[in-house]
This record gives sequence, C-alpha cells and structure tokens, in this order.
Amino acid sequence: MTHFEHPIVWLTYAGQRLGLVPSLGGGVAAWQLERRPDLLDLWRPWDGRNPDMYSLASFAMVPWSNRISKGGFDHDGQFYPMVCNRLGEPYPIHGDGWLQPWTLKQPADDTLVMSLQSHQFAGNPYEYEATQTFRLVQGGLDQTVRVTHTGFDPLPYGLGLHPWFLRTQRAWLHADVQGVWLSGADPLPLMHTTDFPPGWDLGNGVDVNGTLVDNAFTGWSGESVIRWPEDRLQLTMRVPAVQQAAQVTGAASGYCLLYRPPGGPAFCFEPVTHPIDSFHAPDRAGLKVLNTGETLTLHVEWRFQTLV
Repeated sequence: MTHFEHPIVWLTYAGQRLGLVPSLGGGVAAWQLERRPDLLDLWRPWDGRNPDMYSLASFAMVPWSNRISKGGFDHDGQFYPMVCNRLGEPYPIHGDGWLQPWTLKQPADDTLVMSLQSHQFAGNPYEYEATQTFRLVQGGLDQTVRVTHTGFDPLPYGLGLHPWFLRTQRAWLHADVQGVWLSGADPLPLMHTTDFPPGWDLGNGVDVNGTLVDNAFTGWSGESVIRWPEDRLQLTMRVPAVQQAAQVTGAASGYCLLYRPPGGPAFCFEPVTHPIDSFHAPDRAGLKVLNTGETLTLHVEWRFQTLV
C-alpha cells in the first residue's frame, strides 16, 4: 500500500505542518516544525508506504490502552471476550479505534477533527463514538481524544496516545513519577514498586537509548519534557486534568508509559488514563465505567521550544 491508498491530509498553521491519515486508523503521518531551511520532525514521520499502524507518527488508543489479558474481562457479573488484534501479540492491545478508518473535517483554519463510530468491531463488546481534535497554536499543538459510550450495558473505558519520537545520541526524557509496574518476560505487570531499576527514574531524567523498557509508571505529575540537544529542540507534554487533580488532592495520580526498545530509530512516551491490564487489577485503576451517553476525554497540550 502507498499514500495513494491512504492519502495524507495536511494542515499548515503557526509555522507547523500536521499530516493526518484518516483511512489508516485515524493516525498521524507527521507533525513538523517549519524551521528554515528544512522541516524538523516533532514526531517520527510515517514513510507514506508502510500500512503497519506502528509505523505512523502517532495514533489514538480507544476504548482502552495497552494490553488486556485472560481473553477478556468481567464486568457486573458478565464476561466479555476480547480477541487478539495484532500479529505477534498474545493479547488484545491498544483498543480498536486504531484498526478502523475515521472520517475527517476541518472546522477552522487551525483545526482538523477525525470521527469514528464503532459497533462491536471484530466481536469486541464496545459500541462508541470517538473524536480526535487537533488544533495548531503558536508554539505547539492541542490534541483531544473523546469517547462516548453508545452501547446499552455500561462498560469500563480508557484512553491513550501513542506518539513515536526520534532517537538521537543525546536525546533525553524527564517526567516526575512516583512508581512503576515491573514485569517479567511477559509484558504484563507483575509488581508495583517505588524503587526504580537503575536508569528508570524518569524524575531524574533518562537516556532514551538503552535496554528495553515497556512499562507503565504511576504517580505522574501530568508533565514531561523531551530534549534533543543536537536539534536545539525541547518538547513539553502536559495533561492539564492530571495537573489540576494534583493541585486539588496534593498528590500526583497520572499514568504514563515508556516504550524504549533496545534498538531502532524511535521510542514512545504515552499519556494514558490507566495502567497496563487494569481490567484485571483489584481496583481497576484509571478505568472509567461509562453509561450510555457518558463521555471520557483525554486532552494533551504539546509545546516546543528552541534551545540556545
């Protein structure tokens, strides 16, 4: 497949270029800064040919993020089976919105909106309407994912974003977190700890090059910073709802995921509303049960800065 099968829709505004691919899982092809004389990629760009959604610059995770074990989940005394949805993955992963085509509209010069109506896709129990809103602003991007439950029976929902970032030799990530879910050879979480393995304390800043990390972090403040000194670029991610909740309660309660593969040109840092496999955690941390017509929203503000 090529970009002719999956055309890119471009939005140019405020010195930036944003390319969306509605037909390929409602994904993002590129987000670029118009820094003369060249374009500078803020997310790893799609090559315009590879139909694997993991090759996109970013995609939304709806109606849940990451993995669900045990073939499904129980809710209100009923078992809801879930099927695997990615070759080589032993568990259903990242929801099903990224596997369906979305529709697109442009309500303003600075905004693109993609929409999806999903009805028990691939046998999943979920029926929902989802929207992704992208608004380019001076110095960055405001991104919102919203899901509304349209099914009859209440179900637990979660959301996340799956952006890929280019790795450079000196690239660096900082995020204030309080704990991490550890796993074994299976990527499912086994134990929560506040004692970080060496080089895993995001609050001290970590090298984005290194050994495998594919884990959920807890107690996130709702803000992270990535720096690429070679490009004199810094990118800040903020989730205002997490920051505001911390101000009210006095404790950070956000969740984020770091995927740092041992090789390859890119890594992921993902804002999510719940940890991995929360469907089988005693407290189902971060999941929100939605009744018919109820909505869950994840709003993220991205801001870039040129380093001196």
